[in-house]
Amino acid sequence: MALLRSQSPERRGIDWLGIVRTMMVQLIVLLALSVAVVGYLKWSSDAAWREFNAASKASVLEPELHQHSAIPAQAVGGRPICFRRA
Repeated sequence: MALLRSQSPERRGIDWLGIVRTMMVQLIVLLALSVAVVGYLKWSSDAAWREFNAASKASVLEPELHQHSAIPAQAVGGRPICFRRA
């Protein structure tokens, strides 16, 4: 295996250029991952917001589907499920 110029026996110092290159690659990868995560979160939030708006518009357009709150509670053993104590 041939020795690189920076790894010759005469010069055994720190390869600062290699360290800087490695750090630059790491920063670029970190930046790319950060952009991907932020993009995914924005896309996911937008999709959830669209779903929420669609559900709220459907409830406004079809109010007869939400009239179940006027139905009295079922009775168990002759007493309502949720009864008040005086």
